[in-house]
Amino acid sequence: MNDGPVHGTWEPAPATRWEDGFLSGNGRHGTLLFGDPQDERIVVTHHALVRPNGAETARPPRLAARLPALQDRLLAGEPDAAERFTDGRPLQWVQPFHPAFEIRLRGTAPADGTAHRRSVDFTTGVVRSESEDRLSRVFVSRADDVIVHQVTTPDLDVSLDHRLPGAPHQLAVGHGAVLTAEGALLTLRARHPGSDRAYTGVTLVAVTGGRTTLTPPGLRVTGADSVLLLTRVLRNTGEPDVLAEARSLGELLPDDHGDPYAHLLARHTELHGTAYRRVTLDLGADRAERALPGSELLRRPDSPALLERLFAAGRYHLLSASGLNPPRLTGLWTGDWDTAWSGAFTNDANVNLQTASAACAALPEVTEALASLIHRQIPDWQDNAREIFGARGAVAPAHSDGESGLTYHFSREYPLHLWTAGADWLLKPLVDHDEIRGERDPRTAHALAEVARFYEDFLRRTDEDSQLVVVPSYSPENRPANAGWGAINAAMDLSAARHALRTAAAYHPEKAADWHALADRLPPHRTNADGALAEWAWPGLDDTYDHRHLSHLYGVWPLDEITPYDTPDLAKAAHRALELRGSENDSAHGHLHHALVAARLRDGERVAHALGQVLKSDFFHDSLMSAHYPDRNVYNADAAHTLPAVLIEMLVQSTPDRLVLLPALPTGCTAGELRGIRTRFGAELDLTWNPTEVTAVLRPTRTHRVELRTSSGAEPLDLVAGEDHVLHLGAW
Repeated sequence: MNDGPVHGTWEPAPATRWEDGFLSGNGRHGTLLFGDPQDERIVVTHHALVRPNGAETARPPRLAARLPALQDRLLAGEPDAAERFTDGRPLQWVQPFHPAFEIRLRGTAPADGTAHRRSVDFTTGVVRSESEDRLSRVFVSRADDVIVHQVTTPDLDVSLDHRLPGAPHQLAVGHGAVLTAEGALLTLRARHPGSDRAYTGVTLVAVTGGRTTLTPPGLRVTGADSVLLLTRVLRNTGEPDVLAEARSLGELLPDDHGDPYAHLLARHTELHGTAYRRVTLDLGADRAERALPGSELLRRPDSPALLERLFAAGRYHLLSASGLNPPRLTGLWTGDWDTAWSGAFTNDANVNLQTASAACAALPEVTEALASLIHRQIPDWQDNAREIFGARGAVAPAHSDGESGLTYHFSREYPLHLWTAGADWLLKPLVDHDEIRGERDPRTAHALAEVARFYEDFLRRTDEDSQLVVVPSYSPENRPANAGWGAINAAMDLSAARHALRTAAAYHPEKAADWHALADRLPPHRTNADGALAEWAWPGLDDTYDHRHLSHLYGVWPLDEITPYDTPDLAKAAHRALELRGSENDSAHGHLHHALVAARLRDGERVAHALGQVLKSDFFHDSLMSAHYPDRNVYNADAAHTLPAVLIEMLVQSTPDRLVLLPALPTGCTAGELRGIRTRFGAELDLTWNPTEVTAVLRPTRTHRVELRTSSGAEPLDLVAGEDHVLHLGAW
């Protein structure tokens, strides 16, 4: 396969915009390197840094006593009744994510015309900036939770600077510089205005072969062989013990006086590199194109080398952004305090889209990060259920800052407090992970039981046919063409309730009969007059087609409720709904969500078109991080992190009882290799295809019979734990 794809990217010139800076991260700390080699800037971020804005004390609205009256009005045909179901508060955004500071490294100006190259190695997470007389290397250790930065240059000025774009003028900032036994220590402490919340940046500077002079608030190094910087961010309210932190950082250095950079890199790579290398995609791209810088590849949207590079970069960035939390709207990075939409965890689409490849692409680190966020917020989800709906159980918010799982971000135009499908939607990747490994996480079992308890209390109203009614019901972030924002029987709500109850029953057999009976009383999906799956199953509610969200097709992706094999009529209606769906404002997540649904419906050309909308509309920065809109407008990780999932869904799909090979391969994608995929029936899969043959190698961890689906039909496939199974199929 032509020497294999490139696991990194590079540029022949410095990044003048922070958006083009190469990224590293360990799921807690992040770095973003940009700037001129003689005025290099390393923006430092941390997942826990959010700015107080009043949301830290916000609570869900107490509306439970008013819920029965609202249900009565909606069921009586009052189409805009839900728009008054609020406590009158103004829209409250979650606490905004923000950068910590930047490390500035100033050196002697190079001679005119000095060549420069910057690169990032996806296998190690090392970002390099190099010229004839200087080498700078930085990575964020997954093993030791520290930013490691080595600079090989004789003379250097080092400082910590909080003055990034959008930084509040009232931010109270103090600097420190002191010599310790471990090396020179630089500190930056910032306290948010009107709050006791603060954070402290600590950088230990260890110099080899030179002299260090304090030049507060920074320091100057002269005559050095190399300079090693170790940096952490501490979030706190009281005064931190920075000398104790200096000792902690000093303890990371090897006692035998070996190369500390190499020592720390080896510890990190054992974790990061192992995770990154589990899955690879090779599309047989041209060797010369594989060697191009990323910026040049981005100008070749039809190149297989571009898809290879973006697949690799997407997995790298997704892994690097996941640890304490899953990725935010901006992943783990930003160079600006004014992050769009607060840089939140936007749960009604973006979080699940960004993490869509985690389970199948063998990144349990990402799934665990999502699980960590969910499980520590379950008590808040319980408060949402009680305060808004008067119910037991759990209801997830549409937005979170990572601290709170309470529902308080809503307005008349976006009544996100009415969204009840969120818990099932967020738990679905955790269920997939359990299916892959063949074990049920007790934390997931507990969360599913809480969701089922909510539906036991909430699903009490019925229609004239004695079917249960989801009322009020909300389809993010859309409304019927002829009714208000809060309506009845949104398709996503129906799918989520059915799936949550049946999945909870599988985890809790003692409750299975009751929860299955409740799920069976929910109404079916509705096909509208256009032959499309209706976004609201309640008769008389008309669809609004031009919208970026595809929430009503939740039953197609990621659920298996609607498939071309088991429910062909519903699949046809879902495909018609996809055909009629507009792209509204051309957001990246809308295009790639469209592609994921199209792949499940076996429409390879529609997948290719949706991908093309992203690849041909300048959505990617030179860093291969993406934007929310065309023309690199609004830094956002949706496209970067979701694209690997789209490519995998084109090639392989699985359920606990089914394997589908090459379901949505577009014309022109004639050959390739996808290795290391995990299936939901417990087998690792390597897939190779060309115009004359398809080969699949399965390595099952449990004995099981599954249905194999290919373009030629279906057949049973018997797998035995521990025995490789090789499939040789004809031309696809």
